[in-house]
Amino acid sequence: MENPIAQNEERGFLASLGSFFLEVLKLAILSGITIGMVRYFLFKPFYVRGQSMEPNFYERDYLIIDEISYRFREPKRGEVVVFKSPLGNGDYYLKRVIGLPNERVKIEDNEIVIYNDQFPQGKVVEEVYLDGEDTSGATMTSLGQNEYFVLGDNRDASYDSRRFGPINAKVITGRAWFRGWPPTRLGVYENPKFEY
Repeated sequence: MENPIAQNEERGFLASLGSFFLEVLKLAILSGITIGMVRYFLFKPFYVRGQSMEPNFYERDYLIIDEISYRFREPKRGEVVVFKSPLGNGDYYLKRVIGLPNERVKIEDNEIVIYNDQFPQGKVVEEVYLDGEDTSGATMTSLGQNEYFVLGDNRDASYDSRRFGPINAKVITGRAWFRGWPPTRLGVYENPKFEY
């Protein structure tokens, strides 16, 4: 004859074990939903490819992109943004915002001049975040209501608005916010003071 006390203890253990696994499953599902929402609606990882943003961002830097700020405000001059390739090939680019909506951007004699309501005669942009690199090319671009002019920091190695023109605000995913790799440069990315 089986011991009823042992049977009750075994049932109690199995019920506890089942309850434990159910709680772990609930926690895993809720964690997955939370991580997914953060990953797809607030912050997104981004690996830097290429040399177009050197010396500020290097190949294989791992960045966290802030996707929420631009839901409440517009991109600012000097911010580094991630946007969908204007070629429609599914790639994403990392560039710096130089020209804002309704401005004119002129590149000539290795200088960038911005024309807007504040400076109708034009104002030369002082790019303190560059290592003395000149901006080659010659162009005059008028930006529309939702358009931005973007450039890579490594001007000689950058495919940017000098070639593909302005980008629309709709293609901007977010701004570079946190550098997670390499460990020697880990931390929140602060935009350098943008002289204008």
